[in-house]
Amino acid sequence: MSQYTEKDLHILEEPFVEIRKKVKILLRMGCLLSENGANANQIVRDMRRAAAYMGIPADHLHIHIAYSNILINIHSPEDCFTSFRKVQYLGANMDIISAISVLTWTALRNEYTLDEFSQELEEIAKKDPPYSDATSAIFAGFACGAFPILFGGTIISAWITTVCALLGFIVQLVLKRFQINGYIGIACAAMVSSGLAYISGCVFDSSDVIYAMIACTLFMVPGIPLINTVDDLLNNHILAGISRAVHTLLIVGSMTVGISMAQYFNHTYDFTHLSIVPDSISPVLLGAAVVGAAGYAVMFYTPKRLLPLIGIGGLIAILVKNTLILHLGFSVFGATFIAAAMVSLFSLKAARHGKTSSKVLAIPSAIPLVPGVFIYRFLYAMLHINSLTSTTLVEAIQSGVTAILIIISIGVGVAIPSILAGKILDARKEKKLESLLDKRYT
Repeated sequence: MSQYTEKDLHILEEPFVEIRKKVKILLRMGCLLSENGANANQIVRDMRRAAAYMGIPADHLHIHIAYSNILINIHSPEDCFTSFRKVQYLGANMDIISAISVLTWTALRNEYTLDEFSQELEEIAKKDPPYSDATSAIFAGFACGAFPILFGGTIISAWITTVCALLGFIVQLVLKRFQINGYIGIACAAMVSSGLAYISGCVFDSSDVIYAMIACTLFMVPGIPLINTVDDLLNNHILAGISRAVHTLLIVGSMTVGISMAQYFNHTYDFTHLSIVPDSISPVLLGAAVVGAAGYAVMFYTPKRLLPLIGIGGLIAILVKNTLILHLGFSVFGATFIAAAMVSLFSLKAARHGKTSSKVLAIPSAIPLVPGVFIYRFLYAMLHINSLTSTTLVEAIQSGVTAILIIISIGVGVAIPSILAGKILDARKEKKLESLLDKRYT
């Protein structure tokens, strides 16, 4: 990029010069991050780094994340400017999150002018996803197909799940293209996937069909909102965290409606005594962990160069969890928490080599830990609650509570290491930022 002129330096050194343009760019960047799955802490961090590049001191800048909109206030003893922008949609695109994080550093290193920074940001916003819809659908099928193996099923159950999930994902894509309400699209996709799995019982063994019915809708599991909910709450972004929690519940509720419509008349299969942990740790199991994590990474539009790292993260998650349960006698809660924490630590280290945010690596890597069996046990019991005995009702409630605790263990496990190491990492990045700014001023 071109060297700074005196005018460029004046714009980037004085906070209130071109203030409307600066705030417009900051809000555009914050909304892009929020719309594509970044948590509140990450949004604030990247916006503050961009503001420092624009010459806005940290003590002059206040950012409020309200999930559906972002507000910025910049003040000094002489001036004050406030503006906000609404978040247009909610999705998941790790490629955009990673690109924006890189842009904030590249702008400092390569001496971008404000216009060049704005142009680069718009190019990121307009760039095509790294994967086509067909590729995403195929990987969604294989990602769900990995779960029966992780739950102790067979290769046949994995293939049934793959086909059912693939067709359900296609239904969701078609409805999204016709701009049907997202929650309705989730319910319809869940109904199609679950219904096809149930119908497959006419051909395949019941034990294989059970695992397929459990896993075929897991491509809709709100992994990103769920983990971001815990992260926001632990980082005191209470309003954003609660809003994400409500969004997560709406997604789960939509899935429940779709599954209920497909399985309401099912009185054939019994899910109450289905195990969640395989009897041993086999190469097939570890391969399924890699496929599951990488498959979800593709659904989240993670950059292709990061897929090997995410595959390793998924492998670590399942290997640690099952080793702790099978060989060291840990409870499923403790093993899940430690496995999620190990994934987060790995992601923190690998993020430096991958030149991306640690959350881009950690979230899809932790998805194979999702307790699909317990969730389905509870759901199936609630659909047939009128026929439950007191014993089976207690077992159903126990499954629901267990699922919730495991999900919390995943969220806290992923968030805790980054929170504990946050001050050290932030201090390093602050020194790096100051060094680049000093070089510019010199």
